[in-house]
Amino acid sequence: MPSKLMLIYVGADILFAACGGLLLGFSLIAEQNMRATPTTENVAQSLLLDQCPLTAGVVNSIFVFVTFLLSLPAFFLPQNRGWLRIQGWLVVFCATFTLGLGLAIWVGTLTTRTNLSHIWAKEKPLTQSLLQQKFNCCGYWNSTSPPFVQDNVCVNSLVAAQKGGCIGKFAAFANSYLDMIFTAAFGIVGIDVILILCVAMVLKFRQEQERYKHIDEKNGVNGL
Repeated sequence: MPSKLMLIYVGADILFAACGGLLLGFSLIAEQNMRATPTTENVAQSLLLDQCPLTAGVVNSIFVFVTFLLSLPAFFLPQNRGWLRIQGWLVVFCATFTLGLGLAIWVGTLTTRTNLSHIWAKEKPLTQSLLQQKFNCCGYWNSTSPPFVQDNVCVNSLVAAQKGGCIGKFAAFANSYLDMIFTAAFGIVGIDVILILCVAMVLKFRQEQERYKHIDEKNGVNGL
């Protein structure tokens, strides 16, 4: 019958693998959405996801799955500590990797408005028009800088001047969306830390078991 410590360790290990699946699923779905035909519903998300390290997220998830597979011998070999040590170091690597991804996104949010201005300037008029329709605005900083794209929202210069630029609404949306992503990444790191602590406790427990076993063997020999 597994001890409570081992059950907690296994539960944390399963959560760790689930986080790897979350990383992989998000990265693949995000890349698929980026290739979809732009609409007012997905244009902003696609532009923001294009700035995220999605390929690195896929690589990170692969390391997570490899680490999880290498943890299985540690469970089925109750006296072994070598596999646990390997798993512990790999979890530390995965946690550092995920933390780096989250920090990269977080740092980007510190200069959101400047970054979005570069994104806006590179996009085609069709994409700019979709952003104007989504946020009900005209131009980026204002209707003349850069010039707005004429569409069913910004029908003329007078209307465009009254609606104002997209900077405020686009930046607020970007911050909210990216905050959710890097917060999720930091949450995954938290689960990684829990697993590292579990691995350390199981290692300590097995070390004590081995020490007590040696003491018992020594006492048995002395008894003879």
